[in-house]
Amino acid sequence: MTNTIDFAILTIVKSYFIYMEITPLSQLISLKGKVAIVTGGAVGIGYGIAYRLAEAGASIVVADLKLDLATEAVKKLTEAGFKAVPCEADISKEEAVSKMVQTTVDAFGGVDILVNNAGIYPFKLLMDLTPADFDRIIGVNLRGAYLCTKQVAQTMIKQGRGGRIINITSIDALHPSMVGLAAYDASKHGLWGFTKNVALELAQHKIWVNAIAPGGIATPGSSGGTTADTTKAFEQKIPMHRMGVPDDIGRAVLFLASDLASYMTGEQIVVDGGFLLA
Repeated sequence: MTNTIDFAILTIVKSYFIYMEITPLSQLISLKGKVAIVTGGAVGIGYGIAYRLAEAGASIVVADLKLDLATEAVKKLTEAGFKAVPCEADISKEEAVSKMVQTTVDAFGGVDILVNNAGIYPFKLLMDLTPADFDRIIGVNLRGAYLCTKQVAQTMIKQGRGGRIINITSIDALHPSMVGLAAYDASKHGLWGFTKNVALELAQHKIWVNAIAPGGIATPGSSGGTTADTTKAFEQKIPMHRMGVPDDIGRAVLFLASDLASYMTGEQIVVDGGFLLA
């Protein structure tokens, strides 16, 4: 009896692999016809993400606290032949997020991808950290991601075609990288927990929710108030012996936004040059 069952299972497995259609790579990675919102998308990691998604065929809403920076980013994207519009958004405020989502729907007819990238990381020791500082960091990094995720997910559910939500956490969601980031670490641990729980809730709607945890990424404002010596000491701990660049994160986001990651939800990809190994 056991041998008969084993043979039947083996036959089914063989049949599956024989008749399974292999999707071409170009189709797997294509985002043609998709619409993506990238918060904090005007500069640094955000722009690196926006560029890669646009290059893959997505129409992009570059949402940023500073409209002039978002407009400049969109100018660069459109000059490269991509579709993009700017949007001014303070994601810590519910009404601003509502406007951002409506701007996206008005411009492109819907939304398929949300990248919660916007975040702040002021470097302050605990004894210098005021309640206002703490509330501001949590407000942008965690509350902002919650507001964006909720409103975008509502739109995705109404559309009925699923979607991708990608949260940019940090290696600090797994292990503190240095002192002076207590509130930041709290926000990123919270965002990682939020990612996993929301992934469970939204899976029934075919909305996959994942996270990317960057390590040290060199951007125009990446010092966050740290000293040159602190930054150098951090870099020396990286096994790859270099800081990351925004495109390192852009490539990882493209992976999660595309059908290359069609069987992933509730996961976190660490992109840190091996820093956590040290």
